[in-house]
Amino acid sequence: MEPAWRQQGRGRGRSQEGHGERSRPPQKERERPGAAAGAWAAGRGARTKTATAPGPEPPQGVSVQSKFEEIRKSNQAAAQRLVESRISSSSSDEDDDGDVDHKEGKTGKILESTFTTYTDQTGGDSTGLVRTGQYVSDLFQSGALTCLICIASVKRTQAVWSCSSCFSLFHLPCIQKWARDSVFLVSSVTDEDFGQKQHPWPCPKCRAEYPPSATPNRYMCYCGKLQDPPADPWLVPHSCGSICQKELKPTCGHTCLLLCHPGPCPPCPKMVSVPCMCGKAKPLPRRCSNKPWSCQQQCGKLLLCRQHTCSQPCHTECSPCPRVSVQRCVCGREKAERPCASPRWTCQQVCGSVLSCGNHTCEVVCHDGVCPPCPRSVSRSCPCGKTKSSLPCTEEVLLCGDTCDRRLSCGKHTCSMRCHRGSCETCRQEVEKECRCGKYRKLMPCHREYLCDSKCPKTRSCQRHQCRRKCCPGNCPPCDQSCSRTLGCRNHKCPSVCHQGSCYPCPESVEVRCSCGSTVLSVPCGRERSTRPPRCKEPCRRPPSCHHPTREAHRCHPGPCPPCRQTCLLPLPGCSHTCPQSCHDLVLVKSQQVQLAGPWEQPTEPAFVKKALPCPPCQVPIPTACYGGHEVSPVPCHRQGPFSCRRPCGRPLTCGNHTCGRECHLVTDGNKCEVCEDGCSKP
Repeated sequence: MEPAWRQQGRGRGRSQEGHGERSRPPQKERERPGAAAGAWAAGRGARTKTATAPGPEPPQGVSVQSKFEEIRKSNQAAAQRLVESRISSSSSDEDDDGDVDHKEGKTGKILESTFTTYTDQTGGDSTGLVRTGQYVSDLFQSGALTCLICIASVKRTQAVWSCSSCFSLFHLPCIQKWARDSVFLVSSVTDEDFGQKQHPWPCPKCRAEYPPSATPNRYMCYCGKLQDPPADPWLVPHSCGSICQKELKPTCGHTCLLLCHPGPCPPCPKMVSVPCMCGKAKPLPRRCSNKPWSCQQQCGKLLLCRQHTCSQPCHTECSPCPRVSVQRCVCGREKAERPCASPRWTCQQVCGSVLSCGNHTCEVVCHDGVCPPCPRSVSRSCPCGKTKSSLPCTEEVLLCGDTCDRRLSCGKHTCSMRCHRGSCETCRQEVEKECRCGKYRKLMPCHREYLCDSKCPKTRSCQRHQCRRKCCPGNCPPCDQSCSRTLGCRNHKCPSVCHQGSCYPCPESVEVRCSCGSTVLSVPCGRERSTRPPRCKEPCRRPPSCHHPTREAHRCHPGPCPPCRQTCLLPLPGCSHTCPQSCHDLVLVKSQQVQLAGPWEQPTEPAFVKKALPCPPCQVPIPTACYGGHEVSPVPCHRQGPFSCRRPCGRPLTCGNHTCGRECHLVTDGNKCEVCEDGCSKP
């Protein structure tokens, strides 16, 4: 059915004639001022004909026409708002079962059209679409997609950004604020010149790092071709509807064939001709995403040991040789059984070969090649380095007897001993030292470090705890305590080390189940309080709350079951009939509240309570005769018994001449007919 503002001549007595006059161009209406008046008369259902003679237009005609245009425009605006609200996220829909089935059918058509180009290439095989299909189906499920930053639903009319690593969706303003805050916090802690360095920002879920230049500033579709994609009810939300054409991973030279979609691209479905892994068999047609194949023939390639060949079936790279063989060490003195995969090994014997000087032997452990030259054959100096001499390698260099003067380990003083072999003494000169934090000075040996007992009062990088390190020079270490602040989910605490700024969103996910537990919806932790349970197609399994053995058949649902509408059928007291009313074991009844003393008092009991009402009196009609037997009338079962029909009794009196004139009554020993007081009528 068309909207009211599109129906031509159907409402308020407007005829097709009037509509035709109103649809004429404004120029013609100005040329024929009487036409508008005639059209108005016809539109109002007047019996007079359209005026033919031109005449002045009534002044109220202009106001009525303008009012009609205003109403028409407001109706168009209301219809447009209604269409936009229908396109909005399904999380605000309150559809019945019929609408749900229609929606699921439409969702199936959208998924089928999105994956058609892929399934055509694979002959209908959709096994590679499982992961991508899950991302797409989550877009159509209420509450399945949640922005981890603000913990709110992601609707199809909102601007979003998708992570290229974990494919999570975030609101565009949320991810922009997240990127700015992350860069600001890192720069404020690490940079000496604040804001001069370009720090990356992480994804809130997978922690994948993005450079500052990758901060999103525009709302793009999934494939990045269209800016601000419109909300089309027949396309995947936030999609442009064109072919994705992203380069597939691993790189094979082909592009994605699906329509613009969320989540990862599926494996490449193209067919290519590929030889086997060892190259012995002829090429065969294979899926591009599953190119490697084995001909199952023996490899036969020569292994790195140069002694054995590979005996494994067709494969890509040969594994190290698994066999064992007798091999010599590097110097060739020893033999041992060693794995062929590691043929080079060294023994623990010193070489011992005579050096080129002919006086000393090589002290290097097992080695190959020529031994190094004699270390004493070069020009040598005394230990302090002041005198040099060229002596044969068989003679030792004598001590020069001068002061050592080598720099001590403190780096400020020199050794005062005479030229000596070995390490110099420890510096024991007394100097005035400043403590590490710079507060105190003291005379002490040069080799000792001076640390005072004052504790650092500065706040650490977390801006929550003091440093409290003894004699801190100012470079306070990062806080090593646990954060333990309650996360936004209100269920867990932050497990990270104490930090500055807001905590990361809770990484846990919670399952929201329907009432029977057969349908499960996974949502971020903390969202389970505001997420409606998923719609379930299973029948409700709750036991009945009334006396009936089973409930009326209905689908699984959240909240209490609807009231039972089955017939009561309980046996009524005092008769053999059953209650024909609807079940009344639990009926909402207005509670009798105590009168409040004033407006400051609040009612303590609910306004309505559920109570079991008694069965009503039996209303089955029972044919019953009156006391005098004058008539038989139907009487409700709960009032069954003789009754008075209010006619004269008519029973013959004891005189035998007259009848009882009392109202129909029951004759008993104590209640008899009247005594005849009339005169005798017999002669």
